[in-house]
Amino acid sequence: MKKNILSACLIGTLIAGTVNLNPANAQAKTGKSFSGIYPHLAMYNNEGECGTGAVVPWAGKLWAVTYGPHLPFGSSDKLYEITPDLKQIVHAESIGGTPANRMIHPESNQLFIGPYAIDAKGTVRVISPNIMPGRHTGNARHLTDPKGKIYFGTMEEGFYEVDVKTLTPTLLYEDGNVKTKKGADESNNHAGALLPGAHGKGLYSGQGVLVYSNNGEPGPQALKQFDIEAGSLSEWNGKDWKVVRRNQFVEVTGPGGIYGNKNPATDPIWATGWDHKSVLMAVRDAGKWSFFRLPKASHSYDGAHGWNTEWPRIRDVGTAQKPDYLMTMHGLFWRFPGQFSSKNSAGIRPRSAYLKVIGDYTRWNDQLVFGCDDSAQKEFLNKRKAKGDIEGPGQSNSNLWFTSTSLPDQLGPNTAEGAVWLNEAVKAAETSEPFLFAGWPNRSAWIQNHGDADVSFTFEVDKTGNGSWTTLKTVSVGAKKAAHVEFAANETGEWIRIKPSQATHATAHFFYSANDSRTATPNALFAGLSPVSSATTAGGLIYGLGENRRVLGMAALDYTDGKATEVGYYELDGNMKLVRKEDDKAMAFIQSKFAIPQKAVTVDESSILVVDDKGRRWRLPLGNDAYTNLTNQAALRICREVATERDLFNAHGTFYELPAENADGYAKIRPVSSHNLRINDYASYRGLLIMTGLDPKLSAQNDHIVVSDDKKAAVWAGAIDDLWKLGKPTGHGGPWKNATVKASEPSDPFLIGFYDQRSMQLSHKSTSPVTFTMEVDPVGNGPWMTYQEVTVKPGQTFSHTFPKGFQARWIRFKSNKDCEATAFFQYK
Repeated sequence: MKKNILSACLIGTLIAGTVNLNPANAQAKTGKSFSGIYPHLAMYNNEGECGTGAVVPWAGKLWAVTYGPHLPFGSSDKLYEITPDLKQIVHAESIGGTPANRMIHPESNQLFIGPYAIDAKGTVRVISPNIMPGRHTGNARHLTDPKGKIYFGTMEEGFYEVDVKTLTPTLLYEDGNVKTKKGADESNNHAGALLPGAHGKGLYSGQGVLVYSNNGEPGPQALKQFDIEAGSLSEWNGKDWKVVRRNQFVEVTGPGGIYGNKNPATDPIWATGWDHKSVLMAVRDAGKWSFFRLPKASHSYDGAHGWNTEWPRIRDVGTAQKPDYLMTMHGLFWRFPGQFSSKNSAGIRPRSAYLKVIGDYTRWNDQLVFGCDDSAQKEFLNKRKAKGDIEGPGQSNSNLWFTSTSLPDQLGPNTAEGAVWLNEAVKAAETSEPFLFAGWPNRSAWIQNHGDADVSFTFEVDKTGNGSWTTLKTVSVGAKKAAHVEFAANETGEWIRIKPSQATHATAHFFYSANDSRTATPNALFAGLSPVSSATTAGGLIYGLGENRRVLGMAALDYTDGKATEVGYYELDGNMKLVRKEDDKAMAFIQSKFAIPQKAVTVDESSILVVDDKGRRWRLPLGNDAYTNLTNQAALRICREVATERDLFNAHGTFYELPAENADGYAKIRPVSSHNLRINDYASYRGLLIMTGLDPKLSAQNDHIVVSDDKKAAVWAGAIDDLWKLGKPTGHGGPWKNATVKASEPSDPFLIGFYDQRSMQLSHKSTSPVTFTMEVDPVGNGPWMTYQEVTVKPGQTFSHTFPKGFQARWIRFKSNKDCEATAFFQYK
């Protein structure tokens, strides 16, 4: 162990002081919120990213810190104090960095957040990066002196113990940035000298150990390939480190949350993580780690470098009388049982899906407050052809999101999927890790036997989460064959696992879906956005300006009968006033740098064809026919980053969540909602989703619409998660429409996952019967599995309605002979 006492002369650089209450540092509450987002509370920095690292109620106020991407020695980021009447106070003591740590230390009655210590009166003291460098990622109670010291951990394996009275840090392990300077923000993670993996995340203590997680991998391969070995979960006993598991881990906490466990010797420690197959849930109790698996709602958080994940949390957002643990992981809100242990594992339940990137959250004044990572000036590795040469905003910014305590149950459908095996060797009679089985009305699994002999796969369930397993059913799968297994409502259990009868290579992938209760009718909050059938609309290209101007620039356009006419240049300020300005330079910059690219996608008579940056071909459903000409005229923005390091994709009347290419991109695309709106452009600004393409005359009926002072320009403002309220995903089309088909040559993949009511028609123009093989990919990046084989006679049409229990991500077709064929889908 490397251990040094920092010199007294360095300790002299500690800064201590009280908040500067100069009126210039306090922004009063102005205006209203838009879907729970107050524009005047936006937080800016001068870095490539501005995420919210921590939000904590303390001393009657709400405290928050922001972070830049890789700034171990300080930055332009700030410590914020929010008053109950929503005034924002920016603390003069702010030194920035990349902080996401927070802990309340009861004995000294202090909040530790980032490099700051705040007492019960709100007095702020600061630990200088000169004496405690690093990207502070976690705090934990001390193993031997919990009353007098706390631990700080950094993202590059720096560890300190800090005296809570003097704030004197003692170095335990040196931060990796001290001797090795990282290059550009887009360069790969540095390899640490202490532990495998990179990009540290969580820190917690109990049961005689300090637990630390990281969620990334060093080296250039991690910047491109999402499914390599990455990350680690490790523990330290005060002397030696031990690697617990070699996977990507993030949150580490326990029932005590940000206070630390009340009974550290016996209380469990929880950790969340993932690999390319599914989410991982870990618990340490009685000195031993146990692991479980959960499905993923979103794959935008994948990526072997770990950058796309930010800080998933498990946090008590209930009351002292009624604790309520909320977990965020891979785009899904989860209900988490506060008693969770290896022998009492019941109660994890999916709630609803979300699109925001959430760094931390808390309960404050009977609301939930989410600290988000909204709009990064650098899009890092998230580049793709469909966006053209578009840039990020001129200045990074994020905001807080205030919601009801019930919001985690009210957003997108909780449909989710994940695997226990993906084309990997499995041993005879050796069970898989437990996979969550409870919480969805529609459940199925895909089993593929890649081996050369028939194998029986036995499904076992733990009915109550006490570790007692019973047989549910056994399925025999032939060599090189696959089986789709549906589970009935009366086939219950908390967890499910699989056991093969003999050694083989196998894939086992679970797909669970919600009953989507949404209709195709958009919520009233979208009233005033022009319908796609409209010949006229007030549009405009939009961009968050830089140079600390903190306004949204708009090159306003009037679209009439297929022709776009310049209206002028406008700016939307923090008070949500849209005002015409004379700024030819800004206007020209937006028109040049943020023009909608030509041919972002190809629309043909069967579907939308996307060829991604790796040359892979994908097909998506069509919407209203009016979208085709508008798309070909580059009158509709197709793709843009609206939440950090993932894209919002709007094609032919459907919004999709699109992971970065390093998280497997289009292979893992997820439809959010469908619409019939003529949305010209969209962007992130002050935590809001801003859209153009409106009828200003209808604005009086909708508080989400902001009209300019001269009534010639308008924007819609809300939250990205309002998009769930547009309506359920719908569409039609397929991979073939009167297409020339070659025998045994597969069609392009066509998206079938996440839709509610799905039907299909299959026909051909051959003079003899044709046998078609329908193959599905439940994962996204393979393997393909046979769903059905059907023989269609000349002149006949095969029709099929997919059952509720069927789910897969992609579908494709093969024919046994050359022919002209059509495969047409209808999604309602």
